[in-house]
Amino acid sequence: MVSAKQLADFGYKAFSGSMMLLTLYGGYLCSIRAYRYFQNKSALKQLEQEQINGEAIKD
Repeated sequence: MVSAKQLADFGYKAFSGSMMLLTLYGGYLCSIRAYRYFQNKSALKQLEQEQINGEAIKD
C-alpha cells in the first residue's frame, strides 16, 4: 500500500514536472513570436527601402 507521504511526494513531483514543461513551452512560444516579429520588421524595412529606391530611379 502506498503511504500518504509517498503519494504526496509523487503528486508534488508530477505537478513540478508539468509546471516545468509548461514554462519551457511558454518560453519556446515567446521566442518564436519574437523571431517572427523581427523577421517581419526586417522584411517591411527592406520593402520600404526598395520602394524608396524604385521611386528614385523613376525620377
